[in-house]
Amino acid sequence: MRVRGSVERYEHLAATILAEPPRLGPVRYVAVDGPAGSGKTTFAGRLATALREAGADVAEIHTDDLLEGWTDMVRFWPRLSEWILVPLSRGEPARYRTYDWHRGCFDDAWQAVPVPQVLIVDGVTSARAATSPYLGLSVFVVADRDLRLTRGIERDGEVQRDEWVRWMADEERHFAADGTAGRARLVVDGAPTQPHDAEREFVRLAH
Repeated sequence: MRVRGSVERYEHLAATILAEPPRLGPVRYVAVDGPAGSGKTTFAGRLATALREAGADVAEIHTDDLLEGWTDMVRFWPRLSEWILVPLSRGEPARYRTYDWHRGCFDDAWQAVPVPQVLIVDGVTSARAATSPYLGLSVFVVADRDLRLTRGIERDGEVQRDEWVRWMADEERHFAADGTAGRARLVVDGAPTQPHDAEREFVRLAH
């Protein structure tokens, strides 16, 4: 039986984020973590919309853009730290190069990241323990394994099934070792069945 959660509004979460002091220099850092295919990017995008509607300047970073392929789930962190987190912590603009998954290399061009009020990073390991000193809000999005795998294959194609299966095993080991879900301030149902306005509301799960 599925556990029912509480329906909450993105605008209220946005207000909570903006009411708290920044911890990454002048920036409020929000990490949206959870297993692949759970709905992290969807949640992050809707939260970003609510923050912008509240008048905030928001930057969104997807960890998939920083990974050097399927085996880089954990080791990519220095790129996020050096390219983005450290400059922003000093109140300086950041920049990063996007990994091209088809060509198997990073683009030559750099993407600029002006100093925002809120930085949202979504992706596996974005709320790892190392973020604790400057993390304003950690979100962990969950969904059933079979649904997550189905979503992944629909997005990437049947040819990537083996990569997805290996990735899911790797992320399970990471989450168990890191204790990410237990530290999260907010656990979200990435495939809720109870009635709610998906664009404006999300389902919080107890943890």
